[in-house]
Amino acid sequence: MMFAQVPPTTDPPVPTEFSTPDVDAWLILPLLVLIGGAVLLLMVASLVKSLQDGRFAAYATTAIAASAAICVIPLWARLNADGASSTFNGAVGFDGFSLFITVMICISVALTALVAAQYLIDEGFGGVEFYVLMLLSAAGGVVMASANDLIVLFLGLEVLSIAVYVLVASQLRRFASTEAGLKYFLLGAFSSAFLLYGIALVYGATGSTNMSTIKDFLAGNLLTNNALLLAGFALMLVGLGFKVAAVPFHAWTPDVYEGAPSPVVGFMASVVKAAGFAALIRVFVVTFSTYASDWQPAIYALAVLSLLGGSIAAVVQTNVKRMLAYSSISHAGFILVGVQAATDDGVRAALFYVAAYSVMIVGTFGVVTVFGGEGDHAHSLDDYRGLGRRRPALAFALTILLLSQAGVPFTVGFFAKLEIITAAVGAGSQWLGVIAMLAAVIAAYLYLRIVVSLFMQDADEEAEPVRLRTPDTAVAAIAIAVAAVMFFGIVPGPLDDVARDAVPVLVTRG
Repeated sequence: MMFAQVPPTTDPPVPTEFSTPDVDAWLILPLLVLIGGAVLLLMVASLVKSLQDGRFAAYATTAIAASAAICVIPLWARLNADGASSTFNGAVGFDGFSLFITVMICISVALTALVAAQYLIDEGFGGVEFYVLMLLSAAGGVVMASANDLIVLFLGLEVLSIAVYVLVASQLRRFASTEAGLKYFLLGAFSSAFLLYGIALVYGATGSTNMSTIKDFLAGNLLTNNALLLAGFALMLVGLGFKVAAVPFHAWTPDVYEGAPSPVVGFMASVVKAAGFAALIRVFVVTFSTYASDWQPAIYALAVLSLLGGSIAAVVQTNVKRMLAYSSISHAGFILVGVQAATDDGVRAALFYVAAYSVMIVGTFGVVTVFGGEGDHAHSLDDYRGLGRRRPALAFALTILLLSQAGVPFTVGFFAKLEIITAAVGAGSQWLGVIAMLAAVIAAYLYLRIVVSLFMQDADEEAEPVRLRTPDTAVAAIAIAVAAVMFFGIVPGPLDDVARDAVPVLVTRG
């Protein structure tokens, strides 16, 4: 058999062209400050041994978080002038929503750093690494709030979560801390798998992971068989429901809150919850808005279960950290009520609640850190008896923060709950609003139990008094939290206006 010979070509090979994403560094400046600050802090502390002191790292972390928050100011002005945009070829969004969550995360990081400063020194663990992990976790939360692509959202979630796993288990001298870290890691890994598989199913149904592309596809096409898409919705809701501690995905919460170092719990309850709800709103309320009638019933059910399950379970606890754990589940139910509304008022109310709760819970766990004493073990209601006489200022601050969580007037918690219930009623979910009010009444009993122990019960004379901490940095963080709770409880307008302008927007390019 004969084959024709093809003469060799003399043309030079065509070079392969590599395309790089368009990056606008100014849009991600807060993120760069958090990551760059974490790396710089670790380098400086490793090179200069005298700077490995915990207080230096705490002050540096506070400064880094404050700098990242300040960077939002010119970005907000640019947003008002030019509108929403994106970078990394549309994978990262730039809108008022992402900037609002970024500021709240930075504030929580700064306050937590102040709370943890003396705690880490007294307990003799952690150091610079603790603060670096906190900054990196916060950076993951910022990525989640800014994600315009489901893969970017997942990467942000993993950065956020892995650092928190280590923080929860960082107190190696306490078995409860390592046990809590292991539980959180194992269940978190399962939830991440659910989220990733849900993303894969959504990709299979729509052909894209870009949220803007998915939204346009769902709005312009009628799927004859949407089983794959709905399965993706369900799995993604499971993954994100774990992060916000919504019932029935809350099983990890009481044990982790009880076993983790107290400052870490405040960080988790503020930053992790804020990032989780930011992802829920960006994915479901914005991206899957066309199919709202399909996912709203599921959110409705999660809200009811979280409101009632969290508040009822909280009132039968005798450990303060477990009380606050179940309380956080109930608060997650309130925010889910705003998400379920799937309206602009619902999003605004959810953002207002996230901001209010973040400040309240960091301040609350600041007091819990002080009252926990050396070893961070004195957290039963019996341990809190009579502390109102020993530390009246801190006991009064805790009372204000707890009353705000209960929704008492002239505190920011009152307006947070009021806006959530108003948004639910406006969206036609009147019964959900009624259930939310009922849950608030039940939870109020929980907070009053703690206040009664502080001021109206005497300490056990036979028990050895708990050696309380005297951290000036934690007191400063608590004072800031109480001042914010009172100020926005009397003048809620500024925070409400910013939340109203923080509209989540999806932009494909530029």
